Amino acid sequence: MFYFWDPTLILLIPALLFAMWAQAQVKRAYNAWSRETTARRITGADAARMILSAMGIDVRIERIPGALTDHYDPKARVLRLSEGVYDSPSVAAVGIAAHECGHAIQHHRGYLPLTVRNAIVPVVSLGSNLAIPLFLIGLIFSIHSLVQLGLYLFAGVVAFYIITLPVEFDASRRALKVLGGMNILTPEELAGAKEVLTAAALTYVAAALMALMNFLRLFLLSRRR
Repeated sequence: MFYFWDPTLILLIPALLFAMWAQAQVKRAYNAWSRETTARRITGADAARMILSAMGIDVRIERIPGALTDHYDPKARVLRLSEGVYDSPSVAAVGIAAHECGHAIQHHRGYLPLTVRNAIVPVVSLGSNLAIPLFLIGLIFSIHSLVQLGLYLFAGVVAFYIITLPVEFDASRRALKVLGGMNILTPEELAGAKEVLTAAALTYVAAALMALMNFLRLFLLSRRR
């Protein structure tokens, strides 16, 4: 039976349903709090500048196109905010900007999980592209070594997603702490930012779960052949 039609596909259904639910939560929370303007009318970019300055972190802030494409680039030391976050004074925008600042703070302070994640990115990138092709070739032609190599490479991908979880949760924790500590948001607004960031964190949980279920599927397929 071919890989794509194998009954082990059923393992992916719970992870897929959870991912769909997580995306719906993000959309709901973001849409609700992107309509709420902060009392101080601080934009995402303003909040990022305030936080980085207060922490003594020298990081450039850039506006980039796209929706929710926000990220921190540790190599270039650049915090990139999407147009909807950079220019918006909404609670959601400030929360997201602060979350990315959380990653900059992690980098500045040498947060170990972030260091590990950044270090394995090149290997994981290669593994994510080669794992399935190598596994399938090994499976089709009964080359056990390729099957095993595919499993090992995909295990690295799973490890990356698992390591990502504490990195993302910690960045949100740092963001909420600084937003409250610097009085950038009111208590009610802080609750809204927490709702947005918690929903976003669920997408990382969903990704880790999907990767884990895919690995389990590959493992079961390798044992059956």
